Amino acid sequence: MNAKQSFFWSVMGLAGLLLAGALLPQWLLFLMTMAASHGLAILGVVVLTRGGGATFGQGLFFAIGAYVAALLSDWMGVQDALLRVFAGGLIAGATGAVVAPLLARYRGIFFAMLSLALSMVGYGLLSKSTRLGGSDGFNLARPTLLGRVVSGDGADFVIYALTIVVAAGCAALVGRYFRSSAGLVSRAVRSNGLRVEYLGASPQRSLAVNFVIACVLGGMGGALTAIALGHVDPQFAYWTTSGEFVFAAILGGYQSVLAAFVASFGLEVVRSFSNLYFPNSWQLVLGVFLLIVVWILPQGIGSLWTGRRRIRAREQVQ
Repeated sequence: MNAKQSFFWSVMGLAGLLLAGALLPQWLLFLMTMAASHGLAILGVVVLTRGGGATFGQGLFFAIGAYVAALLSDWMGVQDALLRVFAGGLIAGATGAVVAPLLARYRGIFFAMLSLALSMVGYGLLSKSTRLGGSDGFNLARPTLLGRVVSGDGADFVIYALTIVVAAGCAALVGRYFRSSAGLVSRAVRSNGLRVEYLGASPQRSLAVNFVIACVLGGMGGALTAIALGHVDPQFAYWTTSGEFVFAAILGGYQSVLAAFVASFGLEVVRSFSNLYFPNSWQLVLGVFLLIVVWILPQGIGSLWTGRRRIRAREQVQ
């Protein structure tokens, strides 16, 4: 599939999702909105994992994006949803850039534990801050979009459409990054960082760049989630939130951008229905679901189509 065909089918897929959103029941529309917004944060974990990193602190930047989107409305009167989403991603990315040089010195479990420590520090600060609502958080007013107030019966669809469009744009940019020289270097760092260093590239710089990208995506996902929910609280930064992102990243694998959103949707569906029918043991259902997927697809959900693509490419070469 060439670039023009890929672009055509991407546009058709986006149009199909927007059309489907106009026909879906409200509960499914909200579920897909959450899947898309969380999918951005999960995609950030995938970017980092693909480059050899491992994080349990994505929830911190998810929370930063959410609180920035909320505080811009509450303190500064900025109501436009799009501005708040980009501001959430920008502030989260800037925060990540401050700590990236420190974290990039480490690998594996040390990187993961340091990111988890930062996330829990953020959770503690948010929980103790009475000005930010303490452990209960606070509610957000209905946003505007391009000068129009998002309210009424069509509000949920507008927020869904905004989330889908932003997620699709970010996915396209991340896919382009994966195919770039910097993206290919980051994948080589995962395989053999020492060899990459011998070739003249910097594994630490590559990991730091990937970490900042992950922070931006996490912040934008948090902002979209806050706008859709109309509420923010410190649980956004708690370690269980980061764990869910890692959970879904493992489900999707790091070979495909689309897989992050498919895994996010699958996670939301399984969690919603298991919580409905098994309210006291839904975590067990999630764990069994993860084990089954990893057993059947050890490379993640994305291997369903990336593997076939590689087979076709080999056949064409032969």
